[in-house]
Amino acid sequence: MTKSGFVSKKVKRMCKKKYDFIGTFCNGFARVKLNGKWGFIDTTGKEITEIKYDRADDFKHGFARVKLNGKWGFIDATGKEITKIKYDFIGDFKYGFAIVELDHKSGFINTFGKEVIDIKYDLVSDFVNGLAPVCINHKWSFINTFGKEIIKFKYDQMYPFENGFAKVCLNNKWGFIDIFGNEITDIKYDYVGQLGNGFAIVVKHNDKYMYINAKGEEVDQKQIRYFFNN
Repeated sequence: MTKSGFVSKKVKRMCKKKYDFIGTFCNGFARVKLNGKWGFIDTTGKEITEIKYDRADDFKHGFARVKLNGKWGFIDATGKEITKIKYDFIGDFKYGFAIVELDHKSGFINTFGKEVIDIKYDLVSDFVNGLAPVCINHKWSFINTFGKEIIKFKYDQMYPFENGFAKVCLNNKWGFIDIFGNEITDIKYDYVGQLGNGFAIVVKHNDKYMYINAKGEEVDQKQIRYFFNN
């Protein structure tokens, strides 16, 4: 049984005779290989694409990555190529966007195959909560889903936002920013954990551990115990 229905024994026998390889049905479709090329069939055994690709990945979220002549693109559940097969790399769709890379630069496409974020960044990470880390000339910023850069490119490293805050690094020191790009702490810590339950553990100088709260204020363990016990 697949997510789209039962695959009959007749279909299985027919496919085994016709193809050199048949993948497991995933989201209603299976990869098939014939004479060194790949394509897809549905649960009735119908080919939804030509058997022409050099590589094909399983369907995820309604789309599958395909490779032809060293380049990548996407097909949808009808077998239609929603992008030109032109990218050097493509990621999976997450929250409606997929990372694409072309000529050593990265950007994003949407589920219609449109390049909605310019392919101009040296590095990018996936969108999380509507924001994605992007890098130019070894400096990092965040963009929103409209491509607007919400802070200047200044940080050496940064992590995706969690609970409304992101860890950032500058000159080997760490701190936090909020979703508006405001630094809620000085960028002065040797290490910072993730803010959760309103607090994050940080390491100041000389391996001295302490906590900060969601306002960026340093608090001691007595205050932490009081918070969780009341």
